[in-house]
Amino acid sequence: MQNGLRALQTMLGLTATMLMAQPASATDITGSGSTFVYPVMLRWASGYYNNEKVKVNYQAIGSGSGIQQVKAGQVAFGASDKPLPPDELKAADLMQFPLVIGGVVPVVNLDGVAPGRLKFTGELLADIYLGKVTNWNDAAIAALNPDVGLPSLKITAMHRLDASGTTFNFVNYLSKVSDEWKTKVGEGTMVKWPAGSGGSGNDGVARYVNYVKGSIGYVELAYALEHKMTYPMLKNKSGAFVGPTPASFEAAAASTGWTSPDFYEVLTDASGDASWPITATTFALMPRNPRKPEQAAEALRFFKWSLEQGKADARALNYVPLPDSLVQRIEAYWAEPAK
Repeated sequence: MQNGLRALQTMLGLTATMLMAQPASATDITGSGSTFVYPVMLRWASGYYNNEKVKVNYQAIGSGSGIQQVKAGQVAFGASDKPLPPDELKAADLMQFPLVIGGVVPVVNLDGVAPGRLKFTGELLADIYLGKVTNWNDAAIAALNPDVGLPSLKITAMHRLDASGTTFNFVNYLSKVSDEWKTKVGEGTMVKWPAGSGGSGNDGVARYVNYVKGSIGYVELAYALEHKMTYPMLKNKSGAFVGPTPASFEAAAASTGWTSPDFYEVLTDASGDASWPITATTFALMPRNPRKPEQAAEALRFFKWSLEQGKADARALNYVPLPDSLVQRIEAYWAEPAK
């Protein structure tokens, strides 16, 4: 046992010596923001380090905090699932471009209900989060799901506590499909929730929903799949019930030409029979006149690598990579002067 302990101590000592001997790279970069994009951002950062030996330290602290930190010049880039309008970008001297497309997915904790078995409408989701539908055997849920055994169980509505781009897309969608939600609650990275409990980050919401029977929440698809969660089919703008898949996210993204200034687009409630109603985009935010130009240049090299070489990683995690034509426009946009 003592020999084993000495061997472990020797190994740890050698590892520490090797790490101390490695010089810090001047081009290592830090970003922060969206938890929505964290799974693929982590994969991209790992791939970039393996290829370029440059560290990308990404802090998944929520879109709102990422926006604040990049505006304050504390990070080389921010990541947000809420695009900033052109006037706000201009005031903050920032540029903005899309990175990847995914979907916000309602998730529930109901015994014996398989993923895709339930059917929801946007109006029903709004009524649940408004506190109007409070039990799983409510007539409004039963009418959409006559073949599902719904328990007499209280619904616990779970939402994000932090400033969140996932929340923005979720409540933006609810505002489009429910006049009552639009009037009483509205949209934003944070809102005053009429009912329910809160947690931080996509992972925090997923863990809470998995813990509490009868709960409902909303997360990015990668988290729903990672935590083996139940999600519904959702009625889209065309009246079709669709599931959350890369194909349905891609169908929603096809509804836009990305022609707005600074790529300002929100993909919720998109038209098309195959479109997922709560499709979302993660955007990178960067200073146009950075305090540390060498780190900004490295960040752009990282994004160029990710957008061109990281498509397979995005697909493997059920995101939709950007088409080559859009990537080319983004790379041209980097060289444009501020408008």
